[in-house]
Amino acid sequence: MKTYLPKVNLVQRKWHVVDADGVVLGRLAAKVADILRGKNKPVFTPHLDTGDFVVVINAEKVRLTGKKETQKLYMSFSGWRGGERYRSVPELRQHRPEFIIEHAVRGMLPKNRLGRALIRKLKVYRGSKHPHAAQTPAELKVS
Repeated sequence: MKTYLPKVNLVQRKWHVVDADGVVLGRLAAKVADILRGKNKPVFTPHLDTGDFVVVINAEKVRLTGKKETQKLYMSFSGWRGGERYRSVPELRQHRPEFIIEHAVRGMLPKNRLGRALIRKLKVYRGSKHPHAAQTPAELKVS
């Protein structure tokens, strides 16, 4: 019996919209990463992109548990000596709340070309408006 491999160009890609208002960041990121990879489909193949598109709205209202809201720091490095920069969660919420969700989801995807292709199917927006209404995304509940 031969192993079935889905044709990537024939995979039906759906669009999902997730409201991040009051949802715990880790639970949201795990659910979104599974949908981006296609783990919710019967044709899931680890080395192929069989996943769907995901639109996350209300990124600034995502919830962090414990003391992460006050103690968690995001580090970036410019490559220059002394070029380390640390940003707290409230600072990121104010300036770029989309990064918090993108960073969490990227950490749950493969660290290779496939992961870079999958992260392009994630669209994160602050506020409840998004420009993807023409794709008729289905509402997705994350507890």
